[in-house]
Amino acid sequence: MIRWLRSVLSVNNRPLHDRLAALVSAAVAGAVAITGIAAYIITTVAVYNQLDGELFDIAGVTASWIRGDVESMGGLNSDALATANVTMMLVRSDNARITPPGASTVLEPTAAERAIARTQMGATARTGVDQAGTPYRIVAIPLTDGPNHYALMLGRPLGPTDQILRILAFSLLTFGLLAVLVAGAIGWVIARSGLQPIQRLTDAVIRVTETDQLEPIELGGMDELTDLTRSFNTMMGTLASSRERQRRLIADAGHELRTPLTSLRTNVELLIADERQGMLPPGARGEILRDIAAQLGEFTQLIGDLVHLSREDKVEAHPEPIDLRDVVNSSVTRARRRGPGLAFDVEVEPLYLVGEPDSLERAITNLLDNAVKFSPPGGTVTVRLIGDRLRISDEGPGIAEADLPHVFDRFYRSDKARNTPGSGLGLSIVAQTIKAHGGWVKAGRSESGGAEFTIRLPGSSIPPEEATEVTDGEGTVVLPRVPG
Repeated sequence: MIRWLRSVLSVNNRPLHDRLAALVSAAVAGAVAITGIAAYIITTVAVYNQLDGELFDIAGVTASWIRGDVESMGGLNSDALATANVTMMLVRSDNARITPPGASTVLEPTAAERAIARTQMGATARTGVDQAGTPYRIVAIPLTDGPNHYALMLGRPLGPTDQILRILAFSLLTFGLLAVLVAGAIGWVIARSGLQPIQRLTDAVIRVTETDQLEPIELGGMDELTDLTRSFNTMMGTLASSRERQRRLIADAGHELRTPLTSLRTNVELLIADERQGMLPPGARGEILRDIAAQLGEFTQLIGDLVHLSREDKVEAHPEPIDLRDVVNSSVTRARRRGPGLAFDVEVEPLYLVGEPDSLERAITNLLDNAVKFSPPGGTVTVRLIGDRLRISDEGPGIAEADLPHVFDRFYRSDKARNTPGSGLGLSIVAQTIKAHGGWVKAGRSESGGAEFTIRLPGSSIPPEEATEVTDGEGTVVLPRVPG
């Protein structure tokens, strides 16, 4: 049994419900075996104790009956003893044996009965045989008759008792095996039913492999397997979302790359034709080359933006403590060079946080470049860093209400922006970067009617070296140090 169970549980290619059913069957078999053996032993001991008690009672009555008339056994004969289903014999201290008249069964005494005859002390109860080898339950008690000392041996055949015990053992074995079979069947059903969520997961994996369809699995119940199914559904949802983002990125990138590539191809073909036939007028070749250079720059920017977006990294690579004022001032310096005819109204307050200065500067620069691009000549770009809010606004045409929900979508460009340089990815990069730093960004209209972008980043206006961390039940709070 143990070898079979070990072989079943050790084979990995067997179904899990079969192994669980085998384990349940083995557990039930062990419990039934222990219970059956214990029941058999307890019953056997109880039967023999009852039998011994009856024999001792009969022996006591018989001893008082024949005491003083040992030679004739008090008138007892084999027929009278047969009525009580017992056999009697006296063993004298000198090892002489006396049997009732007509007795055909002679018990075989042992040293214990001879010792009782000599010492007239104690009593014995044992299983023995007669001269024919028939098993008997034998008891012995002392008996004194004048100067003679005897041991009164009284025996009863064990055939009926052993028959009852054999029936009991057979019944326990039969019902035990039946219980094991029933338990195995019930265990198999329960295991198969309990493992249905795992089977559904398996079928889902096979379905995904065969059909490439990321469909969720129906939930049922509130157990651990349901939690596993829910986690699997979450994983498939994440995979489906990632696949959709990749599909959109590829589709949008293909669409956006097609236009500059077509223009480049056209310009190159014109240059090749001019090289062969000299068809271009004077000065046109230079214009085409400048156009190609501009297109290559736009193309390079588009490729860089696509690579940046495809990473979708969280801020985990090299975060460091930074003062956002430095990042904003650096971005404003770059924006001034790109908009020499514009005024920059900058007011920044300290905001200390942990992040990647390069990615934050790129995001803020994208917003400032957008403001420079759409600002009228002589316009003003306003930059305000107050508390944990950074606002960048311009005096341009602003963002239409219909475009506000979509300005952070990849490759989205409003009708006003289609004739201006750009890839349509700058604001998407801004949103991704700010979200990775635990903040948010939103677009709106400024008081002058231009575009306004508001960024919120978690941080503190207190420098780290002047702050104290205090931990309470709800988290860590940064408090200013009190000068001593």
